[in-house]
Amino acid sequence: MKKRLLNLLIAIDQFLWVVFTLGNGSPDETISAAAYRMESQGKLAGRILRPVIDAIFLALERDHCRLSYESEVSGSQLPSAYRARIP
Repeated sequence: MKKRLLNLLIAIDQFLWVVFTLGNGSPDETISAAAYRMESQGKLAGRILRPVIDAIFLALERDHCRLSYESEVSGSQLPSAYRARIP
């Protein structure tokens, strides 16, 4: 049940990212991963969003946005059937 709730929350997060960017955001990227990516690229939106999001999630984990970004890059959030195909 906990995994299903987490999956739903992530899906809502990804959907909201696409809505916020008016369709320009990647449909598989979370707001947290996008905030870290944008900050890494020197974008103002990332420098504003990343610290706020990390502060919200601090009680659950340190460096939430960085960890979300690394999960996206490594594909670790994908089902095992998809991960096996990543070179």
